[in-house]
Amino acid sequence: MEKIINLISQLESKIPFQEKTNPSVSNATVGWQIEHSLKTILLIIETVKKSNPDNYKWKFNKNKLFISIIGFIPRGKAKAPKVVLPDENIKEEILKDSLEKVKTALKDWEKLDKNAHFPHPYFGNLNKKSTEWFLYLHTNHHLKIANDICK
Repeated sequence: MEKIINLISQLESKIPFQEKTNPSVSNATVGWQIEHSLKTILLIIETVKKSNPDNYKWKFNKNKLFISIIGFIPRGKAKAPKVVLPDENIKEEILKDSLEKVKTALKDWEKLDKNAHFPHPYFGNLNKKSTEWFLYLHTNHHLKIANDICK
């Protein structure tokens, strides 16, 4: 989880550039990238915390294997669920509030059962370890986009 916390700190450092855009990289702003990442982390953590570890069952997933092998999410290939799409009008206060919510939600992560899980739309059920893998992958994906927008 340390790697994810590090990425969250890097997202936080991008807040001053929240309104910056670069249409050759993305139609979304840096603020959108930050808020989407934070909303995703928060929703997933809440889902994992509410899950029943006894209900987790591993199942092979070719999409997860492919992304594990290449080590990144290709840009423009997946569509985010509506529940993690930010509003168009993202303000600094919203980003800071989301950041604090994520930091609070992460506090109990280590105490969760190894089979606490999250149903991913492309990768299937992800246990705690696989969820950490996905959170890192996804957050890093949007941080890279934010960095490219700022260049």
